[in-house]
Amino acid sequence: MAEYVADKLDAARHSITGSNVSKIVCKASSREIFGPKKKHLDYLIACTESDNISVPSLAELLFERSHMSSWVIVSKSLVTFHNLMSAGNERFLQYLASRTTLWNLENFLDKSGVLGYDMSTFIRRYSHYLTKKAHTYTEAGYDFCRIGRGQNGQIRKMDTPKILKALPQIQQQVDSLLEVDVQSIELGNAVINSAFVMLFKDLVKLFACYNDGMINLLEKFFEMNKKSCKEALEIYKKFLSRMDSVKEFLKVAEDVGINPSDIPDLTKAPSSLMEALESHYQSLEKGKVPVASS
Repeated sequence: MAEYVADKLDAARHSITGSNVSKIVCKASSREIFGPKKKHLDYLIACTESDNISVPSLAELLFERSHMSSWVIVSKSLVTFHNLMSAGNERFLQYLASRTTLWNLENFLDKSGVLGYDMSTFIRRYSHYLTKKAHTYTEAGYDFCRIGRGQNGQIRKMDTPKILKALPQIQQQVDSLLEVDVQSIELGNAVINSAFVMLFKDLVKLFACYNDGMINLLEKFFEMNKKSCKEALEIYKKFLSRMDSVKEFLKVAEDVGINPSDIPDLTKAPSSLMEALESHYQSLEKGKVPVASS
């Protein structure tokens, strides 16, 4: 009851100041233990598209909520950030990428109870992933979750230097997401569940991009010089090593009831492919040119 009253007071305070955006930010990150409401997220996403709304001001309102002491408010503000980074106008992500600091929640701890302690660990990991997502945008110049995919997608058209640079960036973002390390048993409240859904959507998009990049890399592999070939081989090995971790994450998604049709089926490449790649690189190491079979 006290939390409900506090939320009403927050909303009323913003209504008095005449800021509807502030009021909706407050409602999206209320103290009630459920995820941000779709109508509030849709409103804020629309705000990022409006020329009459200051994106920096909107972001700063959310940052203010993310610095509160309540795990519920902080978690919901992060989920709201994540939605706006994913579905809002790109200028929202551009603003985050331009900031010298972001959430600074490495030491966040809600001591209000057992759930507060448990969720504090999640908040620290989740905010680290969102920071990585923003920093990757800064480094790459685009969001790997939003670029075109498939045969005519941006990553399939990259030349060798660009794909050798892009794939490690994708790998690092995938690693940061997997390090959030949400287990089925932890998905016991609607707040963390709403965050997990966003993480799941990111992973599916990231891995599709990752896979497209690997296809591009392998198509170019036998035309690369020795130095690039070595880099590509290491990138491919890291790709394979992440498959099991990604499968574990997708198993959690299955356990919590995400539609099976939305969960990608990951199939490992045959071991013969790795053998062929390593054999080709060894031939380059020895100064031999592989003879194509007729």
